[in-house]
Amino acid sequence: MALRAACRRMRLDEPVHQTVKLFSDQATGYCVQLPRWRYPVVCNTEAGVVKYDNYDGHWGEQAHLDRLIQSYAVEKSILEARKQGHPVTEQSLADGSIKLTVLVGSGN
Repeated sequence: MALRAACRRMRLDEPVHQTVKLFSDQATGYCVQLPRWRYPVVCNTEAGVVKYDNYDGHWGEQAHLDRLIQSYAVEKSILEARKQGHPVTEQSLADGSIKLTVLVGSGN
């Protein structure tokens, strides 16, 4: 699962499917605890919905969430490309972005 791989990439604990209380809400899904975040991030990967409450950055640094989403996108892309038999290479760029190259039609 891409979310689990994203957590491993970020050296976070594996996501746990559960219902948790956010500050003024409750959410069910795969929960990821980001560093120094008061509440977990709750991911519904089937629906593509992420619920969280970081109180505009006071209860959790937005950059951690952005990195989790980036890691998820990278891992999901790699999984889907490999499912179709396409080799993938990854390159970390100086600005923090990640370049994926999917080789389509290589005859592999």
